[in-house]
Amino acid sequence: MPASKIVDEGEVFRWFAEGKTYEEMIALYREKYSVETTIGLWANFRRRKGMAPRTTRDLDLIPWQVQERHRWAYPLQMLRLEGRRRATGESVRGPDAVRHANFLARLSDRHEVVEYRPETPEGFFYVPRQPTDVDLVRRP
Repeated sequence: MPASKIVDEGEVFRWFAEGKTYEEMIALYREKYSVETTIGLWANFRRRKGMAPRTTRDLDLIPWQVQERHRWAYPLQMLRLEGRRRATGESVRGPDAVRHANFLARLSDRHEVVEYRPETPEGFFYVPRQPTDVDLVRRP
C-alpha cells in the first residue's frame, strides 16, 4: 500500500469541521506541502475515517430516482448545490458560486422549473412554471 499523502490528520479533520471544500483543501496542500492531491483522496479519507458524507439528499429538490446516465447532468448538479446550501445554511463558494447563481437566476427570470423525464436521453428539462409548482422542480 502506498504511503499516505496526508501529512497531518488533525489539520484535515479541522478543515472538514471548518467546511473547507475539496478544492480548497487541494490548493492548501499544494501551497503548504507541495503535495498534489485529488478530490478522490479527500473523499476517501472522509469515508475511511467514518465521517458523514458531504452529499445531502433533499427529496424536495430531487424527488426522482435518477438514472445513472443522468447523474451528472447540469440541472441535477445545481439542485444538489442548492440542497447543500439549504441544509447547511452556508452560501455556495468557489467555482460553483457563479454557476449556481446563474442557474437560480435563469429559473426565476424565465419563470421555469426543472423537470426530470428518465425515458429521454437528456433527462432534465426547463419547463414553464405552473401554479402547482412550489419550488425549483416539477414534482412527479
